[in-house]
Amino acid sequence: MTAKPLLDPDFLAKLQRLEIVSKKIFSGKTKGERLSKRKGQSVEFADFRPYSVGDDLRFLDWNLFARLDRLFLRLFVEEEDLHVYLLIDNSLSMEFGEPTKLHFAKQVVAALGFIGLTNMDRVVVEAFNNRISQSTPALRGRRSLWRLTSFLESVEPAGASDLTRALKAFSMKAKGKGVVVILSDFMDKAGYADGLRYLIARNMDVYVVQVLSQEEIEPPYTGDLKLTDAEDGDQAEVTVSAPLLKKYKENLAAYRGKLAEFCARRGVNYLFTSNQVPFDRLVMGYMRQRGLVR
Repeated sequence: MTAKPLLDPDFLAKLQRLEIVSKKIFSGKTKGERLSKRKGQSVEFADFRPYSVGDDLRFLDWNLFARLDRLFLRLFVEEEDLHVYLLIDNSLSMEFGEPTKLHFAKQVVAALGFIGLTNMDRVVVEAFNNRISQSTPALRGRRSLWRLTSFLESVEPAGASDLTRALKAFSMKAKGKGVVVILSDFMDKAGYADGLRYLIARNMDVYVVQVLSQEEIEPPYTGDLKLTDAEDGDQAEVTVSAPLLKKYKENLAAYRGKLAEFCARRGVNYLFTSNQVPFDRLVMGYMRQRGLVR
């Protein structure tokens, strides 16, 4: 079956009016379209401070000197670039559902990446399973869209999930600070807490997007089944009954609730979605509500 295109032209026209928002203000390496706390030479006035010997005389405010008979320096806010890191889980468990969780995640990453490129942000996309399996260099500018989509189309499901190892590796090599969006089902037997703590320690704006298939949320199965773990091959024989389905849904709700609570307590933004939610609604609606885009 041929996969649907990641982005269509009509949706691209809507996305180019949006921008990715950082709730924190970061310094970048080159001039861009974000404001940093670093004071420098720019058109946007920030503050005054008393003159000290050695300061650049070009920034003295002579009007203030005439009124107060004291020397003050004008301070300005520099406009700089924002780093946008988009991490996509390509472990084997993501190859489930219609569309697959992986394809759905790719569409969201393509949309967010395009928004970042349009606004001259530095966009880096990385696929991970039990390690960082594939990554792009820092992409910048709308002309890089083809590189972004080509990369995403090359990402295939592979390997077992190890969030701790993968997110630790990302945290240790990521340059600069910025916004990090992780798209995964978070179905890792070893848990998610340690991995997310590595990102939190970097003081980044972290967005967790948990993607599950509708079949995982509302299993359509009944009777005697043999279930096989897609990642490690573990098997279990079960009889699916109404009480078992009820217990399954309760456990899933509890797991989602713990992940959401973990994120909330640590200032991480959590968003849950089904692969049946139109991804354009997810980006244009829910992510706007959560403050990731505007």
